[in-house]
Amino acid sequence: MEITDVTATTVDVPLIELDDPLGIGPYVTNHGQVESMERVLVRVETDADIAGWGEMRTFLSAEATESVLEDGIGPLIEGQSPFEVERLRRQVFIEYTNIELFFAAVETACWDIVGKALNKPVYELLGGATAPEQTEALNADAADAESRPDREVEFAFCLGILPPEESRSKAREALEAGFSVLKTKAGRDWQQDVARIEAMHDEVDGELEFRLDPNQGWSLDEAVRVGAALEDSGIYLQYMEQPIRVNNHTSLATLRQRLRQPIAPNEDTYIPNNLRSLINNGAMDVAVLDLTPAGGITGLRQQAAIVEDAGVPYTHHCAFDLGIRTAAILHAVHGLPGFSLPPDTTYYAWEEDILEEPFALADGRMTVPDAPGLGVDIDLDAIEKFQV
Repeated sequence: MEITDVTATTVDVPLIELDDPLGIGPYVTNHGQVESMERVLVRVETDADIAGWGEMRTFLSAEATESVLEDGIGPLIEGQSPFEVERLRRQVFIEYTNIELFFAAVETACWDIVGKALNKPVYELLGGATAPEQTEALNADAADAESRPDREVEFAFCLGILPPEESRSKAREALEAGFSVLKTKAGRDWQQDVARIEAMHDEVDGELEFRLDPNQGWSLDEAVRVGAALEDSGIYLQYMEQPIRVNNHTSLATLRQRLRQPIAPNEDTYIPNNLRSLINNGAMDVAVLDLTPAGGITGLRQQAAIVEDAGVPYTHHCAFDLGIRTAAILHAVHGLPGFSLPPDTTYYAWEEDILEEPFALADGRMTVPDAPGLGVDIDLDAIEKFQV
């Protein structure tokens, strides 16, 4: 089987507005806000009439992203086998550019092709279910069909920056929808960031855990104040995500020593070799990984092995993922060992998806598809409707 073509199509799908249940648009961060999000859908075709799909966000522009995929990466891999995902990832190299960021969507599509060709879901190709309770179920009675591991994955609710009282009501919505973890953006005003967490914690009477993500928006002293103020209020975050700028690992280690709030680098993990530096500097309690900057599922597996070997728990990041990348994340966190914390998601907040059967989210959980490949069918009419 050989790859014959790589095509990319950009869609722009609106978010459900804040006034609606579980709506989060406009989603405000310390560097902007979004009411919709452009996503690039990548289709890889083969000479065996099997095609696979991947997904990524736009970089610079839709046209620029599509060009890198179709005119840059496509010719490098055409005529080669989609089964050799690891070799392809290492082969695709462009000097001065982190091309893995773009290759990840192509790599995901290759996994989709391989699964379809072998009639196996991707998570089985990765090794199968790995969570402790799932392993226990298998060992309890391997012959009993009911003891097979379930394929539900718990997710964390994500919320942009809102005034404390509006954040309060959204925390109630998240709890009533069955979520146990809420991640909120931060970084524009550290005192307001503290007030929002306090308001949400009070509203749900401590029944939600919180993640606070300023996207590098605090200085070291502000991060110390946030963490200390929350400790004084008796609030202990699940983690503070990338509180200060990247490539400042000694400062992250200092912050970790001064606070009892767990520190979780995210953007730092996008930079090659940073995981080793973070580990060596004692600069993280949790790693927030992402398969796109890692170069795909194979790159994510490599990163997961590094942090697991260091004894660091890890989870997966969200980038306003539609159904294709959500499927890839589901397979990855279910099929790779060590994902012990719920991944982030905003999937509940899309007005529509580009899948024929969008994922159902119940009690803060989604089910890993069991059909071959990524296990999802693409709605071509929806792509045409939202195409940029």
